[in-house]
Amino acid sequence: MEKYIYKSIIISLLMLMIPTSLISQTLKSIDVENSKIKWIGEELSGKNHYGSLKFKNGSLQLDNGKIISGNFTVDMNTINVEDLQGGSKQRLEGHLRSDDFFSVEKFSEAIFEIKSSSVVNEDGSSQTLSGNLTIKGITHPAKLEIDNNWAAKLVFDRSKYDVRFRSGNFFQNLGDKLIYDEIVISANIVFAN
Repeated sequence: MEKYIYKSIIISLLMLMIPTSLISQTLKSIDVENSKIKWIGEELSGKNHYGSLKFKNGSLQLDNGKIISGNFTVDMNTINVEDLQGGSKQRLEGHLRSDDFFSVEKFSEAIFEIKSSSVVNEDGSSQTLSGNLTIKGITHPAKLEIDNNWAAKLVFDRSKYDVRFRSGNFFQNLGDKLIYDEIVISANIVFAN
């Protein structure tokens, strides 16, 4: 009985020594089935293509509801084109997976690792997450905006990740065949229970 009392006292004392900042922190894993990722790519002509991707995994470390660290991994094999159907859809999906674009056979994951965060507006309704984005094994700093409803937006320059097809940074005289380098990614994040 005495041993039990001593253990209880020691555990209580240890709990008092833990900083309250650690107690207020929580780790949340994302629900990969119900979280949604959308992408949009646009040509100079005004034509665009859009579609979806799926998360492979992801988690966020929160402190009093604010993100302090975390990471997201996207399964690049799930590239889905939503503005086309049939053979056109299959051809574009195959092209996006090829070495002209994302080399999915060699690089099946894209990763965003959060290094820091800052509150964007005074009411604290959105945050900017600064971190590293890795695509095709190439890593560059990137920023992701996220609001309190867990809607996120990231814009990245594909040419920095060796995605060259019809890019003005690699080819000249493309005319209206030029594809803009900026790719817009938006996501709605749902957490696992």
